[in-house]
Amino acid sequence: MSCSATGASLSASNLGWGPRPDLLLVRDVNFSITAGERLAIVGPNGAGKTSLLRCLYRGVAPVEGRVMVGGEDLGRMSPRDSARRIGVVLQEMPADFPFSVRDVVMMGRIPRRTGLGGWSDVDRAKVAHSLEHLDLTHLASRQFSTLSGGEKQRVLVARALSQEPEIVILDEPTNHLDIRHQLEILDLLKGLSLTVVTTLHDINLAGEFATHVALMQAGRMVAFGRPDHVLTSQAVSTTFGVDAICHPVPGLSASRFSFSLATS
Repeated sequence: MSCSATGASLSASNLGWGPRPDLLLVRDVNFSITAGERLAIVGPNGAGKTSLLRCLYRGVAPVEGRVMVGGEDLGRMSPRDSARRIGVVLQEMPADFPFSVRDVVMMGRIPRRTGLGGWSDVDRAKVAHSLEHLDLTHLASRQFSTLSGGEKQRVLVARALSQEPEIVILDEPTNHLDIRHQLEILDLLKGLSLTVVTTLHDINLAGEFATHVALMQAGRMVAFGRPDHVLTSQAVSTTFGVDAICHPVPGLSASRFSFSLATS
């Protein structure tokens, strides 16, 4: 899928967030990726992955540190500017949008809208392009609420891409998807010129998809770097409390992991 926007750099410095200053769910997070790179955030449940994402797309304001987008402080941007630069796909899926698929994807154009006029030909073309590349054109007139979970997820990804953002942030985008559509969405994201940040439960998918991996545990980023440097048998075993064995696969840049329950 071609996209007129290009990626932006993204960094966090000494980032911390929690419901109270004395109860931080994310703390001391530092990382930096350049425009067009892909970051996969992995870790066990409760590690702070979703809380970190919320800081990165301005869903919550950090209580410590800051987030920089293309060298600009995210906290000082207007909501409209941040919505133009960052597209978001969340895990919390709306249960019953009273809109068609086309209408939902068109919502991604709202930050680009000027004045009080209707949708422009450019808006319609961008939406049609997103629908086509997410294999949704045949569903464009369907009510969103009648779709399967996987179809809804693809619609929400299409909505984010229709925004023409510089950065796309996704919370478990492969949830509800069968294997084919998991691979299709990740391949689509890899083919964009945008910067992509996503949480993923599947370590094997993360290793194949990302240019960088962040390993989270108990609210801290315990490792950050290239997948082959971060996703080692020892690091994965320690972080997830399992016995993880890394299997190099000829012809693949990423290794494959197998898992069993750790025994004491």
